[in-house]
Amino acid sequence: MARFGSASLAFPDFHGATRRLVLWNLIAYFVLAVAGLASNDVFGWLFARFVFLPKVFLGGGLWQPLTYSFVHLGIMGTAFELLSLWFLAGFLENFHSPDWVMGLYAASVLGTALAATTLYVGSAGLGHPIEQFPLFGCFGGIFGLLAAIGLLYGDQQFQLFFVIGIKARYMVAIYALISIAMLFGQQKMYAFAQLGGALAGWAFIRLAPRRGVTFAFSEQWYGLRNRYYRWKRRRAARKFEVYMRSQGRTVRFDGQGKKLDEDHDDKKRWN
Repeated sequence: MARFGSASLAFPDFHGATRRLVLWNLIAYFVLAVAGLASNDVFGWLFARFVFLPKVFLGGGLWQPLTYSFVHLGIMGTAFELLSLWFLAGFLENFHSPDWVMGLYAASVLGTALAATTLYVGSAGLGHPIEQFPLFGCFGGIFGLLAAIGLLYGDQQFQLFFVIGIKARYMVAIYALISIAMLFGQQKMYAFAQLGGALAGWAFIRLAPRRGVTFAFSEQWYGLRNRYYRWKRRRAARKFEVYMRSQGRTVRFDGQGKKLDEDHDDKKRWN
């Protein structure tokens, strides 16, 4: 758990993307908890359905790269993840739009699943298949947020475990080294997936628009729509020109489909 050195006893603001992410994960935790109290069979079915397993994903479980991040077990582990999510997302939202933070988090979660799938397929192709571990929790998104903070705000002072003062870039390096060390243990897939989430966060920062993927998509959509309308206007203008010529009259339009004023055009020509 890390907190900001500049705000020693205060949590970041709880709004926007930060609030949505924390509340969605919290609601999902209580849904699973209630399911577990109602029936172990129901809980087992939900858990097996929504965690991420590369074999299940490749077999058609296309929803798992997103749903696994909302599966949480144990109140202490869930509290640690959600508090970390609050701190990290809240910090980034002080400098970026909610859409940008949501895009970063989603890219990191998907990158985590992609890394696990790559390791699973690659190890099987090399003849040394690794043991699968179900991935669940928002650790992938948290690693992506950490990578973003380390890259963009490396000199920001944090308090590691509320005790040790450390710069963001060094804190990210420590977490990365722990994950690399875990690659030599039993949970290779889990460790590799964490690094995949961090790499996806780095790639998002380098490649994604500054104002967020949603904003860029909307801009592209409106641009495409406007180009379509301009094309329709030009086509209608050409048809109208042909029709007027058939009536013995000449009408001209510019490249935007706007009617040209012949008298005004003649004055411009002679002046």
